[in-house]
Amino acid sequence: MKINQYRRYFPIFVAPCLVAFLIAFVIPFVMGLFLSFTEFRTVSNAQFVGIENYIRAFSDDSGFLESLWFTVKFAIISVITINVFAFFLALILTKSVPGTKLFRTVFFMPNLIGGIVLGYIWQVIINGVLYNFNYSITSDPTFGFWGLVILMNWQMIGYMMIIYIAGIQNISTDILEAAKVDGAGGFVTLTKIIIPSVMPSITICLFLTITNSFKLFDQNLALTAGAPANRTQMVALNIYETFYSRNGYEGVGQAKAVMFFVIVAVIALAQLYLTRRKEVEN
Repeated sequence: MKINQYRRYFPIFVAPCLVAFLIAFVIPFVMGLFLSFTEFRTVSNAQFVGIENYIRAFSDDSGFLESLWFTVKFAIISVITINVFAFFLALILTKSVPGTKLFRTVFFMPNLIGGIVLGYIWQVIINGVLYNFNYSITSDPTFGFWGLVILMNWQMIGYMMIIYIAGIQNISTDILEAAKVDGAGGFVTLTKIIIPSVMPSITICLFLTITNSFKLFDQNLALTAGAPANRTQMVALNIYETFYSRNGYEGVGQAKAVMFFVIVAVIALAQLYLTRRKEVEN
Protein backbone atom coordinates (compact mmCIF):
# COMPACT_ATOMS: atom_id res chain seq x y z
CA MET A 1 0.00 0.00 0.00
CA LYS A 2 2.82 2.35 0.88
CA ILE A 3 4.57 1.65 -2.44
CA ASN A 4 1.46 2.71 -4.36
CA GLN A 5 1.31 5.90 -2.32
CA TYR A 6 4.91 6.72 -3.20
CA ARG A 7 4.26 6.03 -6.88
CA ARG A 8 1.54 8.66 -6.85
CA TYR A 9 4.18 11.32 -6.08
CA PHE A 10 6.73 10.00 -8.56
CA PRO A 11 5.88 12.53 -11.35
CA ILE A 12 6.26 15.42 -8.88
CA PHE A 13 9.82 14.43 -8.00
CA VAL A 14 10.83 13.56 -11.58
CA ALA A 15 9.28 16.64 -13.23
CA PRO A 16 12.03 19.17 -12.26
CA CYS A 17 14.76 16.91 -13.68
CA LEU A 18 12.80 16.25 -16.86
CA VAL A 19 12.12 19.96 -17.39
CA ALA A 20 15.80 20.79 -16.83
CA PHE A 21 16.84 18.00 -19.23
CA LEU A 22 14.44 19.26 -21.90
CA ILE A 23 15.57 22.88 -21.57
CA ALA A 24 19.30 22.19 -21.29
CA PHE A 25 19.68 19.32 -23.75
CA VAL A 26 16.73 18.12 -25.84
CA ILE A 27 15.46 21.50 -27.10
CA PRO A 28 18.95 22.91 -27.93
CA PHE A 29 19.86 19.63 -29.66
CA VAL A 30 16.72 19.64 -31.83
CA MET A 31 17.23 23.33 -32.66
CA GLY A 32 20.87 22.68 -33.51
CA LEU A 33 19.91 19.81 -35.79
CA PHE A 34 17.40 22.05 -37.57
CA LEU A 35 19.86 24.95 -37.87
CA SER A 36 22.43 22.67 -39.51
CA PHE A 37 20.13 22.62 -42.55
CA THR A 38 19.76 26.40 -42.65
CA GLU A 39 21.75 29.56 -43.33
CA PHE A 40 21.43 31.99 -40.45
CA ARG A 41 22.94 34.89 -38.56
CA THR A 42 20.54 34.56 -35.65
CA VAL A 43 18.01 31.84 -34.82
CA SER A 44 15.11 34.08 -35.90
CA ASN A 45 16.29 34.61 -39.51
CA ALA A 46 17.22 31.03 -40.47
CA GLN A 47 16.60 30.07 -44.12
CA PHE A 48 16.43 26.42 -45.13
CA VAL A 49 19.24 25.36 -47.53
CA GLY A 50 19.03 21.56 -47.31
CA ILE A 51 22.32 19.66 -47.15
CA GLU A 52 24.37 22.53 -48.55
CA ASN A 53 26.03 23.16 -45.18
CA TYR A 54 27.15 19.53 -44.98
CA ILE A 55 28.65 19.74 -48.47
CA ARG A 56 30.43 23.00 -47.61
CA ALA A 57 31.81 21.44 -44.43
CA PHE A 58 33.90 19.07 -46.56
CA SER A 59 34.54 21.34 -49.53
CA ASP A 60 35.63 24.58 -47.84
CA ASP A 61 39.19 25.39 -46.81
CA SER A 62 38.65 25.14 -43.05
CA GLY A 63 40.45 21.79 -42.80
CA PHE A 64 37.62 19.82 -41.20
CA LEU A 65 38.86 16.43 -42.41
CA GLU A 66 42.43 17.24 -41.38
CA SER A 67 41.31 18.22 -37.89
CA LEU A 68 39.16 15.08 -37.68
CA TRP A 69 42.11 12.86 -38.62
CA PHE A 70 44.34 14.71 -36.11
CA THR A 71 41.70 14.17 -33.42
CA VAL A 72 41.38 10.44 -34.21
CA LYS A 73 45.14 9.93 -33.94
CA PHE A 74 45.25 11.91 -30.71
CA ALA A 75 42.32 9.94 -29.24
CA ILE A 76 43.85 6.55 -30.08
CA ILE A 77 47.22 7.38 -28.47
CA SER A 78 45.64 9.10 -25.45
CA VAL A 79 43.11 6.36 -24.71
CA ILE A 80 45.79 3.66 -24.79
CA THR A 81 48.41 5.50 -22.75
CA ILE A 82 46.01 6.90 -20.14
CA ASN A 83 44.39 3.55 -19.41
CA VAL A 84 47.63 1.56 -19.39
CA PHE A 85 49.41 3.97 -17.02
CA ALA A 86 46.31 4.44 -14.83
CA PHE A 87 45.76 0.69 -14.52
CA PHE A 88 49.33 -0.08 -13.51
CA LEU A 89 49.42 2.83 -11.08
CA ALA A 90 46.24 1.41 -9.56
CA LEU A 91 47.90 -2.01 -9.26
CA ILE A 92 50.86 -0.47 -7.44
CA LEU A 93 48.76 1.71 -5.14
CA THR A 94 46.54 -1.19 -4.05
CA LYS A 95 49.61 -2.93 -2.62
CA SER A 96 50.97 -2.18 0.83
CA VAL A 97 53.10 0.73 -0.37
CA PRO A 98 54.03 3.44 2.17
CA GLY A 99 52.25 6.73 1.50
CA THR A 100 49.57 5.17 -0.72
CA LYS A 101 46.88 7.70 0.23
CA LEU A 102 49.24 10.62 -0.39
CA PHE A 103 50.17 9.27 -3.84
CA ARG A 104 46.50 8.78 -4.77
CA THR A 105 45.75 12.39 -3.84
CA VAL A 106 48.76 13.77 -5.71
CA PHE A 107 48.01 11.81 -8.89
CA PHE A 108 44.33 12.87 -8.81
CA MET A 109 44.98 16.60 -8.28
CA PRO A 110 45.74 17.54 -11.94
CA ASN A 111 42.15 16.61 -12.82
CA LEU A 112 40.96 19.49 -10.63
CA ILE A 113 42.79 22.13 -12.70
CA GLY A 114 40.80 23.91 -15.41
CA GLY A 115 41.61 23.16 -19.05
CA ILE A 116 42.68 26.68 -20.03
CA VAL A 117 45.01 26.99 -17.04
CA LEU A 118 46.36 23.51 -17.71
CA GLY A 119 47.07 24.38 -21.33
CA TYR A 120 49.04 27.50 -20.45
CA ILE A 121 50.97 25.67 -17.72
CA TRP A 122 52.12 22.97 -20.12
CA GLN A 123 52.83 25.53 -22.84
CA VAL A 124 55.30 27.23 -20.50
CA ILE A 125 56.85 23.89 -19.45
CA ILE A 126 57.24 22.51 -22.99
CA ASN A 127 58.45 25.80 -24.46
CA GLY A 128 60.95 26.07 -21.61
CA VAL A 129 62.52 22.84 -22.88
CA LEU A 130 62.19 23.51 -26.62
CA TYR A 131 63.59 27.06 -26.43
CA ASN A 132 66.96 25.51 -25.55
CA PHE A 133 66.97 24.01 -29.05
CA ASN A 134 65.57 27.12 -30.77
CA TYR A 135 62.11 25.58 -31.16
CA SER A 136 58.67 26.20 -29.68
CA ILE A 137 55.59 24.04 -29.38
CA THR A 138 54.12 25.75 -32.45
CA SER A 139 57.25 25.28 -34.58
CA ASP A 140 56.26 21.78 -35.66
CA PRO A 141 52.91 19.92 -35.55
CA THR A 142 54.70 16.95 -33.94
CA PHE A 143 55.54 19.03 -30.88
CA GLY A 144 51.94 20.18 -30.60
CA PHE A 145 50.60 16.65 -30.99
CA TRP A 146 52.77 15.11 -28.29
CA GLY A 147 52.30 18.16 -26.09
CA LEU A 148 48.53 17.54 -26.19
CA VAL A 149 49.05 13.84 -25.47
CA ILE A 150 51.27 14.61 -22.45
CA LEU A 151 48.78 17.21 -21.17
CA MET A 152 45.84 14.81 -21.53
CA ASN A 153 47.71 12.01 -19.79
CA TRP A 154 48.78 14.26 -16.93
CA GLN A 155 45.21 15.44 -16.42
CA MET A 156 43.33 12.14 -16.79
CA ILE A 157 45.60 9.37 -15.45
CA GLY A 158 44.84 10.15 -11.80
CA TYR A 159 41.09 10.21 -12.40
CA MET A 160 41.11 6.87 -14.22
CA MET A 161 43.45 5.46 -11.56
CA ILE A 162 40.85 6.09 -8.85
CA ILE A 163 38.23 4.15 -10.83
CA TYR A 164 40.62 1.24 -11.39
CA ILE A 165 41.57 1.22 -7.71
CA ALA A 166 37.89 0.89 -6.78
CA GLY A 167 37.55 -2.06 -9.18
CA ILE A 168 40.69 -3.84 -7.94
CA GLN A 169 39.75 -3.39 -4.28
CA ASN A 170 36.38 -4.96 -5.05
CA ILE A 171 38.03 -8.26 -6.06
CA SER A 172 37.56 -10.91 -3.40
CA THR A 173 40.78 -11.64 -1.52
CA ASP A 174 39.69 -15.29 -1.31
CA ILE A 175 39.99 -15.62 -5.10
CA LEU A 176 43.46 -14.05 -5.12
CA GLU A 177 44.63 -16.24 -2.25
CA ALA A 178 43.23 -19.36 -3.93
CA ALA A 179 45.10 -18.50 -7.12
CA LYS A 180 48.30 -18.03 -5.12
CA VAL A 181 47.86 -21.39 -3.42
CA ASP A 182 47.30 -23.04 -6.81
CA GLY A 183 50.65 -21.65 -7.96
CA ALA A 184 49.40 -18.93 -10.30
CA GLY A 185 52.13 -16.42 -11.08
CA GLY A 186 51.76 -12.66 -11.23
CA PHE A 187 51.08 -12.57 -14.98
CA VAL A 188 48.45 -15.34 -14.82
CA THR A 189 46.74 -13.66 -11.86
CA LEU A 190 46.72 -10.36 -13.72
CA THR A 191 45.34 -11.70 -17.02
CA LYS A 192 42.99 -14.40 -15.72
CA ILE A 193 41.63 -12.84 -12.51
CA ILE A 194 42.33 -9.14 -12.07
CA ILE A 195 41.63 -7.83 -15.59
CA PRO A 196 38.39 -9.87 -16.09
CA SER A 197 37.22 -8.82 -12.62
CA VAL A 198 37.69 -5.09 -13.32
CA MET A 199 35.97 -5.10 -16.72
CA PRO A 200 33.20 -2.77 -15.41
CA SER A 201 35.93 -0.26 -14.45
CA ILE A 202 37.60 -0.71 -17.84
CA THR A 203 34.25 -0.01 -19.55
CA ILE A 204 33.81 3.24 -17.61
CA CYS A 205 37.42 4.39 -18.09
CA LEU A 206 37.42 3.66 -21.83
CA PHE A 207 34.15 5.56 -22.26
CA LEU A 208 35.41 8.58 -20.33
CA THR A 209 38.79 8.73 -22.06
CA ILE A 210 37.33 8.26 -25.55
CA THR A 211 34.68 10.95 -25.16
CA ASN A 212 37.03 13.40 -23.41
CA SER A 213 39.77 12.88 -25.99
CA PHE A 214 37.43 13.62 -28.88
CA LYS A 215 35.80 16.61 -27.16
CA LEU A 216 39.07 18.28 -26.11
CA PHE A 217 38.76 22.02 -26.71
CA ASP A 218 40.05 24.42 -24.07
CA GLN A 219 43.39 22.62 -23.64
CA ASN A 220 43.89 22.66 -27.41
CA LEU A 221 43.03 26.38 -27.54
CA ALA A 222 45.43 27.27 -24.72
CA LEU A 223 48.34 25.01 -25.69
CA THR A 224 48.65 25.52 -29.46
CA ALA A 225 45.45 27.26 -30.71
CA GLY A 226 45.81 25.02 -33.78
CA ALA A 227 49.25 26.38 -34.75
CA PRO A 228 51.17 26.01 -36.93
CA ALA A 229 48.72 26.68 -39.80
CA ASN A 230 45.86 24.81 -38.04
CA ARG A 231 47.82 21.54 -38.22
CA THR A 232 47.27 20.87 -34.51
CA GLN A 233 43.64 21.95 -34.59
CA MET A 234 41.21 19.42 -33.16
CA VAL A 235 37.59 19.08 -34.31
CA ALA A 236 36.03 21.01 -31.42
CA LEU A 237 38.34 23.97 -32.07
CA ASN A 238 37.70 23.73 -35.82
CA ILE A 239 33.95 23.92 -35.22
CA TYR A 240 34.41 26.91 -32.91
CA GLU A 241 36.57 28.74 -35.46
CA THR A 242 34.08 28.01 -38.25
CA PHE A 243 31.08 29.21 -36.26
CA TYR A 244 32.52 32.33 -34.64
CA SER A 245 35.36 33.44 -36.91
CA ARG A 246 33.85 33.17 -40.41
CA ASN A 247 30.91 35.31 -41.48
CA GLY A 248 28.17 33.35 -43.19
CA TYR A 249 29.49 30.00 -41.92
CA GLU A 250 27.27 29.62 -38.86
CA GLY A 251 25.21 26.89 -40.55
CA VAL A 252 28.38 25.10 -41.68
CA GLY A 253 29.70 25.17 -38.14
CA GLN A 254 26.43 23.74 -36.90
CA ALA A 255 26.55 20.99 -39.54
CA LYS A 256 30.07 20.09 -38.42
CA ALA A 257 28.88 19.95 -34.82
CA VAL A 258 26.07 17.53 -35.74
CA MET A 259 28.46 15.27 -37.67
CA PHE A 260 30.94 15.37 -34.81
CA PHE A 261 28.23 14.41 -32.33
CA VAL A 262 27.19 11.43 -34.47
CA ILE A 263 30.80 10.24 -34.88
CA VAL A 264 31.59 10.41 -31.16
CA ALA A 265 28.24 8.82 -30.22
CA VAL A 266 28.76 5.89 -32.61
CA ILE A 267 32.32 5.25 -31.38
CA ALA A 268 31.35 5.53 -27.70
CA LEU A 269 28.27 3.29 -28.06
CA ALA A 270 30.28 0.69 -29.99
CA GLN A 271 32.89 0.68 -27.23
CA LEU A 272 30.22 0.30 -24.54
CA TYR A 273 28.62 -2.59 -26.45
CA LEU A 274 31.90 -4.46 -26.93
CA THR A 275 33.25 -4.03 -23.41
CA ARG A 276 29.92 -4.85 -21.76
CA ARG A 277 29.84 -8.11 -23.73
CA LYS A 278 33.21 -8.89 -22.14
CA GLU A 279 31.73 -8.16 -18.71
CA VAL A 280 28.95 -10.71 -19.33
CA GLU A 281 31.41 -13.32 -20.63
CA ASN A 282 33.61 -12.90 -17.58
